[in-house]
Amino acid sequence: MKRIIEKLNNLNKTISTMESCTGGALVNAITNIEGASEVIKFSAITYSNEYKIKMGVDSNIIDKYSVYSIQTARQMSKNISIFANSNYGIGITGKLNRVDKNNLYGNDNQVFISIYSKDYDKYYDYDITVDKETRIMNKEMVINFIIDKLLEILE
Repeated sequence: MKRIIEKLNNLNKTISTMESCTGGALVNAITNIEGASEVIKFSAITYSNEYKIKMGVDSNIIDKYSVYSIQTARQMSKNISIFANSNYGIGITGKLNRVDKNNLYGNDNQVFISIYSKDYDKYYDYDITVDKETRIMNKEMVINFIIDKLLEILE
């Protein structure tokens, strides 16, 4: 994460996050690094559909594709970037090995990640399967995956 903060600082770029299943783990990892205040603009934990919608996710997208979809992650990444006026937005939604009684669709171990570049109006979309024993370990797996992808994007 330190390399990401340094790269963003050197490029004079900013980042914002809208997290669901990771519950703020990504922004926590960012803010654990000195210099993060120069690059992080805003973060939202939108654990419920209600707050995803309040933060700009179209309810029709959730109804059509489910809250656990790359389409929802894309809306999360773009809307947080627009809301915070940041160069990059990251949206994360999925399930960390659990059944969600409010959203029965989707695999119980699949996470969708979208990184949006406002400067290029481009999405970098991913989905990964988490396979660790605990939620904490699965969150770490997702964060490490995002770190790798961000480093590729910022090259």
